Formats: sequence, C-alpha cells, structure tokens
Amino acid sequence: SQHGVRLFNRVGRNIELAQTGHRFLPEAKAVLDRAAAARGVLEDVSQTVAGSLSIAASQTIASYWLPRRLAAFHEAYPAVKLSVTIGNTRQVETNVLDGRADFGLVEGRTESDILRRVTVDEDRMILVVARSHPEIPITRGGNLDIRALRWIIREGGSGTREALEDFAHSQGVPPAELQIFLVLPSNEAVRQAVEAGAGATIISELVVARSLAEGSLRA
Repeated sequence: SQHGVRLFNRVGRNIELAQTGHRFLPEAKAVLDRAAAARGVLEDVSQTVAGSLSIAASQTIASYWLPRRLAAFHEAYPAVKLSVTIGNTRQVETNVLDGRADFGLVEGRTESDILRRVTVDEDRMILVVARSHPEIPITRGGNLDIRALRWIIREGGSGTREALEDFAHSQGVPPAELQIFLVLPSNEAVRQAVEAGAGATIISELVVARSLAEGSLRA
C-alpha cells in the first residue's frame, strides 16, 4: 500500500482486519460519513431556488388576494427575495413592459400584444350602495336605471373602472351618460365614500365583503 501499513490479514480463504485495521476503521467510517454529508449539501444547494422576484399588482389583488399567497410562496422558497409594486391595471402593464416587474397581476384588460396572459383566479364585481340608499329605480325594459345613480368610480386605467364601463355598455348606456360624482384613486376611498352615502359603485366583492357582512353596504 501507499503507506506500507497492513490493514487486513488473510486467514485461510478469509480476510480479517489486522490490529492496525481496527485502529483505522473509525477514521475510515468518519471519512465516509463526511463524504455523504458533503454530497447531501451539494444536492440541497443544487435544488435550492434562490434569487429575486419582482411582482407588479393592481390594488385589489395586492391588498386582498396576494398577501396569503406571498406568505405561502416564502414558506416554500425562503431564499427568493420578493418585491411588490402596486398600481392600477395600466400602470402594472407598463411596469412589466419596461422590465421593472417580472410579471403582473391585474383584473382589467391589458392592451399590449406582446404580453402573455394567463387566468389564475376569478373575482366577482358587484354593484353596492350604502344601507340607507334608496332603492335603485328600474327602467321600462326591466334594467336598473343606472343613469339615475350618482357614481363613485376609480381613475382611468383601473380595472375596477373598466368593469363599470363594461356594465354600462351591457345595460345599453354609454359610460359618458353616467352621473360621475367622485373619481377616487383607491378602492378603500371608493368604499368609504359609498358607505358614507355619496353614491353607488361597482367594485370587487373582496373589497366590500366585510362591509356587506356588517351591513354598512348592500348589493
């Protein structure tokens, strides 16, 4: 051997450890154990997902849908650094196109043809008024008379505002004919204004679920 040390003795057809072999055996086992541990570390490192992930999200998603999912993601991938920017649908789209976000989460429609769109969940948009608000009149055609309502709406570029405009079109009413009383920059501001009796709005059910349950709003 390289070191001139006899580790084994031949006894007939068998081989047994020599005295020096018995002394060396614990060290040999320790070396093998350390090699196995090193291999395990390398395997863990090769399978660890690390890096950073930048997300742009619209207000409703960022406030009501995303937080629990971010917590679950961090639990599964603790080595990934997460960052979130919040804006309306148009701002989120711009952030993704400009490379400031790896992907975006929106409820409204996007305009760019180069973006890939995937549906990950669904939300329900509902018309709500304050508990004390008069009953909404009905037109002769049996539809809600949305022209008679004062509307509290989000700013242009918001998916929530887009939902109201789509609803108006579905009722045969051009959005320009709606009575716009307030234009506000956040869902919370819209909700509070409606609760105060300022008018009606169409908004995500996620935003007003508690208010509906408590009775300050009705759908």
